[in-house]
Amino acid sequence: MRVGYLQFGPLFGSKKENHERVADFLSGVKAHLIVLPELYSTGYLFESKQELLGFAEDEGGESFNFLKQLSRDTGAAIVASIAERVGEDCYNTCLLCSEGEIKAKYRKIHLFDREKEIFTPGNLPFTVCDLDGVRIGLMVCFDWIFPESARILALKGAQIICHPSNLVLPYCPRAMITRCIENGVFAITTNRVGTEARAGLELKFIGLSQVVAPRGDILVRADEEEEGIRIIDIDPSLADDKMVTQRNHLIEDRRVEFYGDLCGPDR
Repeated sequence: MRVGYLQFGPLFGSKKENHERVADFLSGVKAHLIVLPELYSTGYLFESKQELLGFAEDEGGESFNFLKQLSRDTGAAIVASIAERVGEDCYNTCLLCSEGEIKAKYRKIHLFDREKEIFTPGNLPFTVCDLDGVRIGLMVCFDWIFPESARILALKGAQIICHPSNLVLPYCPRAMITRCIENGVFAITTNRVGTEARAGLELKFIGLSQVVAPRGDILVRADEEEEGIRIIDIDPSLADDKMVTQRNHLIEDRRVEFYGDLCGPDR
């Protein structure tokens, strides 16, 4: 299976130009699955919820339509995060589009820093989508710091976790190696690059998009500034082997009877 990431620096508020750049990057690329950055069409640093509401879209919006058309034009499944508006709520919504249709949707559950002031926490469960026999799980950016996110996707059968991101902290690329090892899955983390200076803040995004294999091998990783697309071949069936040794299975060896405190009333 040919999979990869598109790392680039979206221009804040310029949906048309961001869409044109993505289409140019992907022109002529042959792949089965491509992951774009979080909030690829709008940029990230909204000054207020009111500003976000002006950019967010319902399912008839231009970013929804662009991603569906992009999947049709490229023949690839496209995973990306956009700002979705539902009434007066805005969600950071991850879509998997294939053959011109939305095949799966997930709304970011774990909001980072100022996102708590402008986005509504996701209200959809972590989802795994069957894509021509390959099981694709979705999560978004800061979900990475909660090991439960990747674990539930693995328990639902994900072979590949798609992870659109706007990373500013340095830890995630290393942490995703652990997420892949402890769950026996592939992960495609796509970050953006560049800086945004708005609302009295300046954020620098760390790049380092990567594809990691189930044993923690980094198959490909971008640097901190480069823009571009990388496509590699993987065998998703490798994620079906959950054996660590001849006697240890990542899933079956869990002692769930001792894990109740994880979801207790004070947890």
